[in-house]
This record gives sequence, structure tokens and C-alpha cells, in this order.
Amino acid sequence: MKKVLAIVVAVALALSLILPGIALAQQPVKVDKYKPVPATDIKLATKVSVTRPGRPKPPKPPKRVKEAATGILGDSVTGNKYAIVIGISDYPGTRNDLQYMDDDAEDMISALTDCYGFVPGNIISLIDEDGTEANGGELVATRANIIQAIRAIAAEVTAGDEVVFFFSGHGGKGKAEDGDKEKVDECIWAHDGENLVPIWDGELKAEFEGYATSRIIFIFDSCYAGGMTDLKASGRVLAMATTENTVGYESGAWQNGEFTYYLVDQGMLAGLADKYDHDEEPATDDVTVEEAWDYAKANCQLDKPTIKDSFEDDLLL
Repeated sequence: MKKVLAIVVAVALALSLILPGIALAQQPVKVDKYKPVPATDIKLATKVSVTRPGRPKPPKPPKRVKEAATGILGDSVTGNKYAIVIGISDYPGTRNDLQYMDDDAEDMISALTDCYGFVPGNIISLIDEDGTEANGGELVATRANIIQAIRAIAAEVTAGDEVVFFFSGHGGKGKAEDGDKEKVDECIWAHDGENLVPIWDGELKAEFEGYATSRIIFIFDSCYAGGMTDLKASGRVLAMATTENTVGYESGAWQNGEFTYYLVDQGMLAGLADKYDHDEEPATDDVTVEEAWDYAKANCQLDKPTIKDSFEDDLLL
């Protein structure tokens, strides 16, 4: 009997020492969202620069693709319009620099303000390592500033508003502890002033889940962009330059990434994507996101554009 009692006491003592350790291990760990989450097998995909003589011409005839545009306008925005526009050509150092991603961002800003009536004060732009003036301050395209921009817009947005998130730069993939259930995650590459640092798709998903509006347009001109479909939700449109397994291209002939050249420069700013008559004046105001994507898809010869459209009918910015 004494032996049995001794064994029970010993087991109880052992459990008293072990269980608190288990309980402590199960406590949520505070994560600094401005620093990269743990990840392995990380791959940086570099956009390919191509040299072509002269100005690129659309293929003749254009590729036949399944069109995203229906020709029917969906609901118009009833509130304010906000945008976060990111373009990174100048990463820390020189090894990973690109050439025309800052031009992509500038073209996107021009399209938003000149064609779609966005107020410059409602656009946060983060361009290159050196930064660009936006909303009265110098904002560099760091991971921290991108996340802060997303949160700053979230604090302003109401249910009737519209938000555009545009990114042009490096993309990548890996296995990240970013809160989603994917085995392989995709990312956009920002930096911390000294090193390239990723922002994973699961992190972006979590940041945008708190938005009061469902009307959000994501545009990614980056490698592996097609893997950003974690962000899909009712009312959102994701226009992406590539599939989750293909890389993007840029060229001096376009002075852009190929996708942005056809989607924004030619499709929106030049109005060449305008296929359906929506009785909007001027004509460039008439180009919907879906029409612009259709034009880019039909004309891109190197990029492999993809789209995830959960907006009812066509979305006019």
C-alpha cells in the first residue's frame, strides 16, 4: 500500500512540473507584424528584362481568351475612393534592382487620378528605396510602411468606399507561418532599408479582413502573382500578371512591366481596352477592370495574366 501511495505521489509531482510547461507553450505568441514571419524554402523570383527594338505591337490577331468582362456595369461606388500604390525598382543594393516598376506605379496613379477621379490625397504611394512624397511625408517602400499604409486606409474606409491595392516588384514563394493553411505560400518582396523582406499572402489576407468595404481591387505585377488568391472574397477583384508558377517580364520597349503596360498604360490611360459602351464620358472613364484585364490577357506575349473576379458584373473604378 505504501508503495502504491509513493507511486501516486511521484506521478502527481511529475505532472505538476510538466503541465504548467505545456500550458505556457500553448499561450499565443505575440508577433511583431512589422517583421517577417518565420519561413523556409524561400525563393525570390526575379522579373525578366527583355530587349525589343521599337514599340511593342499587339499580336495580329489577338489571342482568343475567355473574357472576364460581361459588358454589364455593376454597382457604382457610393463613397470615397482610396488607393495604396507600390512600385519597387530600387531595392537595397544593386543585385535585385529592376528598371520599370516605379514607372508602373506612376502610371497607375495617373490612371486613378486622370481617368477615375481618385483624389491625390487619398492615394498612398510607396515607390522605390529612396521613397516618394505622398500625403505630405516621405514614404519608403518598406515592409513596415506598406503594412502601416494598409492599416491607415482601413481606419478611414466605410462600407460604401472603394480601395485599390497595386503592387509592382519582385514576387516569391516559400513555406511561411503566415496564418493560412497553404503548404506553399506566395509573397511580395519589400525591404527594411538593408535587406529584402517578404509580405506573405496570408499576412495580406489578415490585414484586409478588417476592412469595412468589400469593394477592393488588387493588382499584382509580380512573379507568382496568381498565388495571391488567398485574398479572394465577395466584392473583390484580383488582377494578376502571372500564374502561381510563372515569372513576369519588363522591357524598355514598354517602359513598364508587360502586364502593367497593357492593363494600365494602354488599356486604361489610352482607353484601348474600352470594348463596351457604358455611356460614360470621356471614353477612358469607360474602361472597367475586367475590360482592362481582357485587353492585357489578349496582348501579353510573355506574362500569363490571371484573374479572380468576385464582383457582380463589371467593376468601374
